[in-house]
Amino acid sequence: MGVKARLSTDGGSRGNPGPAAYGYVLETDDGTVLDARGETIGVATNNVAEYRALLAGLEAALDRGVDELEVVSDSELLVKQMRGEYKVKNETLRELQREAAELADGLKRVTFRAVRRAHNELADRLVNEALDASGS
Repeated sequence: MGVKARLSTDGGSRGNPGPAAYGYVLETDDGTVLDARGETIGVATNNVAEYRALLAGLEAALDRGVDELEVVSDSELLVKQMRGEYKVKNETLRELQREAAELADGLKRVTFRAVRRAHNELADRLVNEALDASGS
């Protein structure tokens, strides 16, 4: 039987671009946290940070043998780009989107859902803790 999980991702920058970080939480259906991380990524835009969160979270899901994944993000842009509803015009984002799509292909099933920031609290907190710790 396969592993089903939910990946909550968030990225943020203080200034756009500015000091940036990502956060993600990978948890099973029953709420068991498989992995959670917040990391700074230097100077980046908010959208780049969102994608870096997705990439790191997808890698964590693959490493843990997840094969069905629901990705939850408060970035409507990222969700719509990953679903193919929006074109990716920015070259940097296009490269990140391509990498994310390749990682997602390694899973049996991936869905993307946009939520309001209030529903993405832990991932959001990990972003801010990482930025605070780096003095940004």
